Amino acid sequence: MKNYIKLQFPKEIPASDLKKIPSVGANMEKHLHNIGIRCIADLRGKSPEELYHLDCLKKGFQDDRCVLYVFRCAVYFAEHEQHEPEKLKWWYWKDKEYPEKEDN
Repeated sequence: MKNYIKLQFPKEIPASDLKKIPSVGANMEKHLHNIGIRCIADLRGKSPEELYHLDCLKKGFQDDRCVLYVFRCAVYFAEHEQHEPEKLKWWYWKDKEYPEKEDN
């Protein structure tokens, strides 16, 4: 009879500060961890569109675009010390790009 080693995987994601971001709960935290984002600081300088594309590639299907809007909100949150309250709502980012383009 062969001896097998039973592998144990963590049932929960290790604690991070990602849930401090508005609209990021346990599910979105999993999305972020899946693409290598472990903390708020990891979001600085990232492209929300590239994060969304990577998330979709890892899953093997195109996820709801609301995930992209949350990624835009999350990167905004990470890159600014002062936050405009309206920009902390994921739906604000539905028809906006990040970083926002200035009107000329």
